[in-house]
Amino acid sequence: MARFNRILHNVCTDIWSYISIGYFAQIPVAGATGSSTMPHKVNPIRFENAEANLEISNGLLDTLGATLVTSRWQRDLTDSSSQRNIGVAFGHSLLAISNVAKGLDRLDVAEDVLAADLDTNWEVLGEAIQMVMRAEAIAGVEGMENPYERLKDLTRGQRVDAARMQEFVQGLGLSPEAEARLLALTPGRYTGIANQLVDHLK
Repeated sequence: MARFNRILHNVCTDIWSYISIGYFAQIPVAGATGSSTMPHKVNPIRFENAEANLEISNGLLDTLGATLVTSRWQRDLTDSSSQRNIGVAFGHSLLAISNVAKGLDRLDVAEDVLAADLDTNWEVLGEAIQMVMRAEAIAGVEGMENPYERLKDLTRGQRVDAARMQEFVQGLGLSPEAEARLLALTPGRYTGIANQLVDHLK
């Protein structure tokens, strides 16, 4: 349970961060008070409340895990007092789960923000280009040496826009099919088999 709590705590802090940078938008609830002094805000209170309850739950569970393994000559009543808090620990975890579920139900993906962010980060295609270059080398295409180093020279510490990335691809000497595939690729389309995996998990 403590391990589950820690994973869920990470989920909460990540979602909180994605909300703060605009990747997720919270759906306003009619009549709700967003902030005591800033009426325009929709605070991520469900995830903040969940974090607090998960921390309290784990504080208790960690204490129980340390306490219940010790005994003084089999005559120690510490265990009986400690175990009265097992339900409290589970209760805080259950409250956190409820808050996360309600918080997720009020989230919307800010697709325009995500698309704009992707469109300014063409260097993420460096991985795809490397993989294609390696596949081309295996297929016997000449000039595909050192793909990692070549992409590092192009992308490390600097932004690469669509024109520069496509110019780089066109200068590699790839086979026509591989070049066309890479030229059609954008950061937003570089998703691999993600769609199939999501469908598989539904």
